[in-house]
Amino acid sequence: MTDSPAQRLGEFLRAQRQLAGLSLRQLAELARVSNPYLSQVERGLHEPSLRVLTSLAHALGISPQHLLAQAGMASDEESAGAGVEAAVNADALLTDDEKRALIAVYRSYVAGRRGA
Repeated sequence: MTDSPAQRLGEFLRAQRQLAGLSLRQLAELARVSNPYLSQVERGLHEPSLRVLTSLAHALGISPQHLLAQAGMASDEESAGAGVEAAVNADALLTDDEKRALIAVYRSYVAGRRGA
């Protein structure tokens, strides 16, 4: 049996929450959604709005584009870029300035390829 997009999104959210070391209650508070609602989203029972997805992404410290791609609301190309940026942002060995610089270089290369 194939998981629905809502179930895949819920599984992804749960995994990201656990990687961030947050309880369901903590993430709900950070994202300003109710605890029961977030629980239902994680179980694939609700498809959250764009506003809720963006709020969850910010609370988890991941790019909204990456989360939107997991929700099926962004293209594969956008998803790939979001994955690169999420990996850079997640690297604890880099300073914030180094992260910004790496992402800027990555974006410049991608923009150059799109323009070609």
